[in-house]
Amino acid sequence: MSQEIKEHVKEAYTRVANSGAGCGCGPTSCGSPAQDWTLSESYETVEGYEADADYALGCGIPTEYAKIKEGDTVLDLGSGAGNDVFVARRLVGDSGYVIGVDMTEAMIEKANENKQKLKYTNIDFILGEIENLPLKDNSIDVTVSNCVLNLVPDKKKAYEEVYRVLKPGSHFSMSDIVLRGTLPKGIMEAAEMYAGCISGALKEEEYIQAIKDAGFKNITITKERIVDMPDEVLLNYVCCPEELEKFKESDNAVISLGVYAEK
Repeated sequence: MSQEIKEHVKEAYTRVANSGAGCGCGPTSCGSPAQDWTLSESYETVEGYEADADYALGCGIPTEYAKIKEGDTVLDLGSGAGNDVFVARRLVGDSGYVIGVDMTEAMIEKANENKQKLKYTNIDFILGEIENLPLKDNSIDVTVSNCVLNLVPDKKKAYEEVYRVLKPGSHFSMSDIVLRGTLPKGIMEAAEMYAGCISGALKEEEYIQAIKDAGFKNITITKERIVDMPDEVLLNYVCCPEELEKFKESDNAVISLGVYAEK
């Protein structure tokens, strides 16, 4: 099942890369009622931002709380067309180094096209999976990720890999989607919503526990925002309007969460 999920996610994000525009980190089926819905935050005032690399696929700005310093080696998990990599590159300067890892070939191609336009020499984009990072132990100063860990089927292995590649005393800053309470069954089971960052998410307490279990300490919530999904999106996945109203009246919610933690 996990391989099926990965293939669906790759197909969804290949379509985004090939179309030249994202439908946001909501359902990624372009042309659906969800097309104009996005969880992403605006990068327009962020230094280092490159519009050609932004497909509006994130749910936060993880570099905002990442404490990236000049000369750091930074890893971006699920780097897409390079949006957060280029922002991080502005922070590390010429003496630093930024690596983007993504499992979608089409995204790596787009990222490298953007890199060539910008003529950066201290950036690399690598094809790989987060559960098996093609990087050495203790080699990274800062890891960032923007709405990607929730797409990984084996989250335990993913967090362990992040811990492995970080240097002792280093840290990560991630923006992600978590759940509070329980979503309707249809949403939880919909593969399209998985590719769109929702149904693959852990409950908030499970997400934090997984980070603890990987060995991280000083875990801090840097940002928390309730995501309001449009009714026309939710109605595609719930059984009936009554189930939708029940969900909306409950304390259950989808949360955009920013997390900082240290090794």
